[in-house]
Amino acid sequence: MAFADRLRGAGVAAGLTEIDDLVRALAVAPPGSRDALYWTARVAVVRRQSDLPAFDRVFAAVFADAPPLPLNRSASPPSPPGRRDDVHVPVPAGADRTAAGGGLPWATLPPAVAEAEPGDESGLLLPQLRPSAAEALAARPFDELDPRETALLGEALRRELARWPTRRTRRHRPDPAGRRVALRPTIARARRTAWEPVTIVRERPLRRPRRVVMLCDVSESMRAQATAYLHLMRAFATVTEAEVFAFATALTRLTPALTQKSAQDAMAQATAAVTDRFGGTRIASNIAALLRSHHGNAVRGALVVIASDGWDSDPPGGLAAAMARLARRAHAVLWLNPRAGAPGFTPSVAAMAAALPYCTRLLPAATFADLAAAARALESLTVVR
Repeated sequence: MAFADRLRGAGVAAGLTEIDDLVRALAVAPPGSRDALYWTARVAVVRRQSDLPAFDRVFAAVFADAPPLPLNRSASPPSPPGRRDDVHVPVPAGADRTAAGGGLPWATLPPAVAEAEPGDESGLLLPQLRPSAAEALAARPFDELDPRETALLGEALRRELARWPTRRTRRHRPDPAGRRVALRPTIARARRTAWEPVTIVRERPLRRPRRVVMLCDVSESMRAQATAYLHLMRAFATVTEAEVFAFATALTRLTPALTQKSAQDAMAQATAAVTDRFGGTRIASNIAALLRSHHGNAVRGALVVIASDGWDSDPPGGLAAAMARLARRAHAVLWLNPRAGAPGFTPSVAAMAAALPYCTRLLPAATFADLAAAARALESLTVVR
């Protein structure tokens, strides 16, 4: 506890949870050397890389004057059979920790490729760290990404939709934790016990994925975001039951085009199908056209996602009436606005202000990170109405 108090005084976040982990670790593996104590305390206490210098200073001040424990570093511990990449990685925390056999044990090195790039003196080429690169690209605006990076982030966005909101159906399935008694299976089992219901079969409502209907604005004001939003539409169309539409001055159904297995073919077919892209915008007319068409039944009980900046050539009253009809028919309405994440944003555009009262949520959508956050926000919309 005195050691933890000195750590907190040096700025290390050593709270009750970290000290409890340290006490449990010392009980499980009592340290036989100062290095073992160092690594046990470091793994259990340090949570942030910025705390390492302060932790090393406090550890050296507390344990430097202690009598040295017997250390036997004549030979390194043998690696497990069949593994040649398990080595002791020296850690430059002190001279006594970088001796032969010291450092952090059993650190698996990344596999290296035999062929190296020209001019590389090491002779080895380490694999590219794709997750970190994709995470860095996801925070960049759409207009700063090239087509290859956009396609890479589009596939990552499709993998982001692993969990999906569900709806309760009228069907039931057996479940021991269910609240409802299944009469037919219970009576069928009672035939074996002289019609005494010894075994009670319970059931619960069956849940299925909720349908998604997405309308994407591909007008001139949405030129920078149109391609990225098409990747989001493809993710919806391939992961779950969805209907996707693009609109500028007219409404175009893109579900058959975006369900292609190849992302390149899907984008090409979707681009060829939309003939009025990068033109004017008629949001109210296109929402009303969707509700009048035979695809309007797909909106009933569905999650409706509208991706637009809110610029509309139709009068605001028409958009308010169309959004009111849409909100009554849909389960929830999400509006993705690429300008909503800007500091001090207010829906001052007349069309956006008219549609906002009928939206369940207004979410920013200026980067792929925003699109992934919007996809995760759909998971919370599971309330049955």
